[in-house]
Amino acid sequence: MEDRKSIMDRIAETSKVATTGVDEKDIEHWVTIYIMGKAYKVPAALTIMQAMEYAGYRFIRSCGCRAGFCGACATVYRKEGDYKLHAVLACQTRVEDGMYLVQIPFAPAEKATYDINSERCDISTVLKYYPELARCVSCNTCTKACPQDLQVMDYIQAALRGDLATAANESFDCVQCGLCAIRCPAEIVHYHVSQLIRRLYGKYQLPEEQNLKKRIEEIESGKYEEEFKKVMSLSREELEKLYVEQQKTREVY
Repeated sequence: MEDRKSIMDRIAETSKVATTGVDEKDIEHWVTIYIMGKAYKVPAALTIMQAMEYAGYRFIRSCGCRAGFCGACATVYRKEGDYKLHAVLACQTRVEDGMYLVQIPFAPAEKATYDINSERCDISTVLKYYPELARCVSCNTCTKACPQDLQVMDYIQAALRGDLATAANESFDCVQCGLCAIRCPAEIVHYHVSQLIRRLYGKYQLPEEQNLKKRIEEIESGKYEEEFKKVMSLSREELEKLYVEQQKTREVY
């Protein structure tokens, strides 16, 4: 059977150019990218995030999980000779020659506060907390900005039709990066809207998950108490060792 590496091993291997350094003679292909207007020569195999670290930038914020799940590293870029503005996640996207990069600062977006237990599962609830949703002009800018290739405009329109099930399912893979909201001329905060829709749909329309119910009952009965106590008694070094060992046993399919 072909040897498979864990996700963590793959991330570590591709990051070693930035984290530990390599001899330049061992790098076959190079590209030139521009970070905040300044040119840098970087190895062609790196992601945008790795290339910026190779260039000397240190990430304190906007680095997140480094595996495409958290949406923290939202980035926009243009390429030389190309008018189009590309919106991506820096940890997922390989560098290309002639990239002009700009890291997006945090863009505050108002998130409504609500008690999900006292709300109705229909579009009136969504519009109560996010009335700007009604301003959608179907320009599709949100969809074009999504690094996950989600059909953002389609699920927003589904919500406006009252089809919360479609809106919840179509937005399920959203990683909350905020690029859709930054580009929206109607100032809709799509990712907060879809989060409310998924919460309403999950609470009121989805059937109760029996496996989850069973696991909660097991936890409440104390089935895992001994194992919890064992983990809580471990030192930081022991926990780190256990984590590394667990990651190495996982296979990537």
